[in-house]
Amino acid sequence: MQALVETSFLGMAPSPAIEAAVATWVARLEHVHDRIQRCHVWVDLPHRHRRRGASFQVKVSVSIPDAEALISRREHRDVYLALADAFVALRRQLHEHARMRRGDIKRHAA
Repeated sequence: MQALVETSFLGMAPSPAIEAAVATWVARLEHVHDRIQRCHVWVDLPHRHRRRGASFQVKVSVSIPDAEALISRREHRDVYLALADAFVALRRQLHEHARMRRGDIKRHAA
């Protein structure tokens, strides 16, 4: 199933290379969980810090039918490393969600 992928750029011009990297990561996520309905990625480049320089902030939100949106946020100086960190963390969340649905992990009583 092809997920609807949206990429938003804040504080920077849209980049086809970054959009291609996002599409690659979403395809990898679809191997983990085949029922992804929507994926929204925000790539933000805030103003440069005087001492540390600029760092990219990446936020990824994924919607699947049987759960609320799973969100991952990461920050790094290299946009591709920030993307990789965010999608790897999201992949872990999807694995954990699948394990909870199978009953491998028990939830705490509220």
